[in-house]
Amino acid sequence: MVVGLEALQGDDRRAPGTTLDGWRRFVNADPPAFALLADDDWKELDQRQRQNYDEARIAYHSEMAIVTTSTITEIATEGRLLTLLNQREDGARRSLMVSGEATTGKTTAIKQLGRTHELRVRARHPGADRIPVVYVTAPPKGSPRKLAVEFAHFLQLPPVRPRHTVTDIADAICQVLVDARTDLVIVDEIHNMNLETRAGEDLSDHLKYFTEHLPATFVFAGIEVERSGVFTGIRGKQIAGRCVMIPTQAFPFNTEWKQLVAAMESSLRLHGHEPDSLIKLARYLHQRTGGTVGSLSHLIRKAAIKAILGGEEAVTKGLMDTMKIDHIADSSARRSSNER
Repeated sequence: MVVGLEALQGDDRRAPGTTLDGWRRFVNADPPAFALLADDDWKELDQRQRQNYDEARIAYHSEMAIVTTSTITEIATEGRLLTLLNQREDGARRSLMVSGEATTGKTTAIKQLGRTHELRVRARHPGADRIPVVYVTAPPKGSPRKLAVEFAHFLQLPPVRPRHTVTDIADAICQVLVDARTDLVIVDEIHNMNLETRAGEDLSDHLKYFTEHLPATFVFAGIEVERSGVFTGIRGKQIAGRCVMIPTQAFPFNTEWKQLVAAMESSLRLHGHEPDSLIKLARYLHQRTGGTVGSLSHLIRKAAIKAILGGEEAVTKGLMDTMKIDHIADSSARRSSNER
């Protein structure tokens, strides 16, 4: 008998992490787990049981456990230090800026920072009605009103009406966050704020208003922030002067990369997978993914799901060769192949 299949089925719709309900669900969620049946028990499953079992494994592989990398550890440590440093600061508080190429683990790292912080606050203040962390994304072609709407949406405030001024909305949001004892605000996709445009300037001023009126540490993350215009001009220099920068990048082919591959391989739940076979393919996986953790996770999880659907029950080089992942990784793999 397979226990707990219902919790792993694919019809389990989730609210996004940019809402309070979705964020709390993310924080409360246990790491994904699945107990593989013994081969004899697996072979005795009837068609319906096998279908349910495979669907549960597919759901499991769609969200395999987060692997702690040196990047996640560094961001968690720096974020923790800044929240402690800022807790009694009356003036301009220091912020954290995470910048790097796509699929280098920025969003994963900052969300893990937020989750760890919220769990720590809950343990220190059990039963308290707090919102320790707010997680929003900077809107494309953002404006102060759009950003305010993002905060209001997360906090589940009443819909913003046209008659409400940006200042009215900002003041209401600040009051809610102060009352909720929010002390960590995470703003993802900050590259959407381009200070070379008027809208970007206004959005920057609005963010500055929030940082000065909220007793909270701000964490920003974006793609190649240094090149996106976030640090442009006087406003950009103000942001740069208040931010601790942590870059994210592709992993080199080294011991940590091999450990990362090993950790992901240990999470596989397949009946025919040869142990340590992916570790032996670590260099191939590095070439296929360009050393990016997001692409590696995508490739292994996608191959695992196909191995279940196709009955191979193993992630092999031949199977992964048939997998398409993101364009950046595929282009990197083609370049590596041409250089050999």
